[in-house]
Amino acid sequence: MNSDDTKLSKSLSWLLRHGAAKEGLTFDDGGFIDVDKILKLNQFRDYNESNILKIVAENDKKRFSVRYKNNGDRLQVRANQGHTIPVEEEGLLTLLTDANLPKVIYHGTYFSKLESIKTNGLMRMSRNHIHFVSKFPTESVTSGIRQNSEIVIAVDALQAWKDGYKFYVSENEVVLSPGKEKGAIQAKYITEVWQLNPLKKLE
Repeated sequence: MNSDDTKLSKSLSWLLRHGAAKEGLTFDDGGFIDVDKILKLNQFRDYNESNILKIVAENDKKRFSVRYKNNGDRLQVRANQGHTIPVEEEGLLTLLTDANLPKVIYHGTYFSKLESIKTNGLMRMSRNHIHFVSKFPTESVTSGIRQNSEIVIAVDALQAWKDGYKFYVSENEVVLSPGKEKGAIQAKYITEVWQLNPLKKLE
């Protein structure tokens, strides 16, 4: 991805996850927005539909999805997860149950956050959801965990689900939870803590 593509990808990610309302845009069902409306915004005026389609196809973390509406007349795009603004979850996310929820899920974070997590649990902070991956992260690109994460926290998702926590999965296979009180998943569901580089089990 060249520098111009990277700039477009970051601008699109910000708009679809955080800035749509500020720009006067509203979500269609499933979190989609018309591409022609996006291209009318100042920061996107130098781009066209082909540029958007290229970014969606080449994004290594599969952050975006597109669809056509009205018999192919309207191209729409969405961010698959990572929103900080309200978006209708039906059509955007799939609710998980004990039949398809991974028993253990993994959250990437930093050493500086660990003590707070042990006390307060995992927090969604400004986002709508806490982000997890369903498999222990490797060196390959994994959506749902930051590439510069220093540690990985394993969570007993099945037990949390039994205790009333909701979990969803996005189209690009990120496991998401809004948490419960204060947007948190309690620390008692943490089963392991791993340092990533070099790989070492801490707890």
